[in-house]
Amino acid sequence: MPHFVVEYSNNLDDAGFEPDALLKALCETAVATELFPESGLRARAYRADHQRVAHGDPNHGFVHVGMNIGKGRQLDDRQRAGEALFECLKTMLAPVMETRTVLLSFEMREIDDVKFNFKNL
Repeated sequence: MPHFVVEYSNNLDDAGFEPDALLKALCETAVATELFPESGLRARAYRADHQRVAHGDPNHGFVHVGMNIGKGRQLDDRQRAGEALFECLKTMLAPVMETRTVLLSFEMREIDDVKFNFKNL
């Protein structure tokens, strides 16, 4: 059930950033870790219409990848997967980063497995 949610600055559109290619690469990397089944992956990207990066230079951009996962994986395995996914992010953004400053971030979160009952709401 891993979910990738990518947020990126709108000034990357004209710099050669390809969100679909990044989503594909992230999913392939996740599957290659053997921790995440392909059948459970979901990935989406959102362009920020408004942003401020660092000191406000309009040429600075950002890409943030959030990954939500279910519980049950060891910390060492999550760390290894996170490192592989961040390397994938850096590789995919390398061509864009040749022409402009792009701040990259990656976050993996475990989703709480508390069950909620939404009857009668």
